[in-house]
Amino acid sequence: MPQNILLVEDDRNFGDVLKSYLEMHSYDVTLATDGEAGYDTFKKGNYDLCILDVMMPKKDGFTLGKEIKAESDTPLIFLTAKSLKEDIIDGFKIGADDYITKPFNSEELLYRVQAILKRSAAAPNPEENKKEFEIGKYHFNYPLRILTFKDGDAVEKDKLSPKEAHLLRLFCIHKNEVLPRSLALTQIWEEDNYFTARSMDVFVTKLRKYLKKDENLEIVNIHGNGFRLIDKQEVED
Repeated sequence: MPQNILLVEDDRNFGDVLKSYLEMHSYDVTLATDGEAGYDTFKKGNYDLCILDVMMPKKDGFTLGKEIKAESDTPLIFLTAKSLKEDIIDGFKIGADDYITKPFNSEELLYRVQAILKRSAAAPNPEENKKEFEIGKYHFNYPLRILTFKDGDAVEKDKLSPKEAHLLRLFCIHKNEVLPRSLALTQIWEEDNYFTARSMDVFVTKLRKYLKKDENLEIVNIHGNGFRLIDKQEVED
């Protein structure tokens, strides 16, 4: 059964393009062109995701997002030309699941929509409550930020920085799955932009060096989406 998306975008031509693109990928999309119409449409329907432009007449996207979150747990994506840190943080304080600055690639939006809907539909991940993880030949103690390599009698320990530990924890939670770049950036760096993305790339490189002692572990780049920590033995099994 197709998933329902409410798209609220005051630029009718741009909204029609996004609507058609998402419908090409099997989503049912309803388009509203101002905040008040968006709220009325939301109350009449049953939506799996709302995509809201921020700068709109009659009612802005942040106000609309607050009203939607007051009535439901429907995931939100904000679209905006604003890239100020304060605006991005305000969006996430409202309860946004993602925040995309214009201009953006339609395929990027699609990947983010897919990731959010997948997380929303999934059962709670028990890994999210764990504090210690087994990764191949490694043991990772997240509270102490200690990564221990064990191979026979050989034992080596590394003390990770707070960001390294936080990022490795997310990889452990999503092991063998795609970790969306936007999820890691918003949770660790609190904003998703060019500079934080480059910073994340540096930390991914550091984690690759920590994990290189186990040839069955690999962090691969998923173009346009994020990264994937693969345990080759588990995948093959």
